[in-house]
Amino acid sequence: MTTDILTDADRSFLFVLGSSRPEGNSETLARAAAEQLPADVPQRWVDLAKDPLPDFQDGRHEDGTWPVSEQEEELRRLTLEATDIVIVSPLYWYTVSANTKRYLDYWSGWLGVPGLDFKKRMAGRTLWGVTAMSEEDEVRADGLITALNHSAAYLGMRFGGVLLGNGSRPGQVRGDERAITRAKTFFAGEAPLARFPSEEETGER
Repeated sequence: MTTDILTDADRSFLFVLGSSRPEGNSETLARAAAEQLPADVPQRWVDLAKDPLPDFQDGRHEDGTWPVSEQEEELRRLTLEATDIVIVSPLYWYTVSANTKRYLDYWSGWLGVPGLDFKKRMAGRTLWGVTAMSEEDEVRADGLITALNHSAAYLGMRFGGVLLGNGSRPGQVRGDERAITRAKTFFAGEAPLARFPSEEETGER
């Protein structure tokens, strides 16, 4: 497993937008954080609503192969090229949006692609989250945070946490001064290796 800390010169970010609404509060907050990245750090932005993936069908234990669309192949390539993957999703029913969940479901399929070594190649990369929520009680985002942390832990990734903001109407998150302040340093910290709760208790990993 790769655990070395990358320098800015080695990093590249993939922002995966999972909202069903263009230029929503989660995207606004993510772009505020992205503005703080060094100019020479590549950024790629993918909007899952503009060109949605078809529903994922798990064929890992079936005969034959699942046809791969150009969109899936491109998204898989971008995912594997990035050192840092940022899930940008509003809080829908206390977890990620349907578009976001579908993207993560595809990770399950990529795990079984012969010769791809998806899990091995994802190890050591960093997963981040950015979400806007209509509630001010941030504990209500625990389900989303847990889903991302555990996904990162399973793949041996680092987890940089989730940048939370408050907003429902378009642009409302700009008025959340605490969130905008957090955004300025969100990507500056060193992200630890993600752990399941049982590993944190035993110190394993």
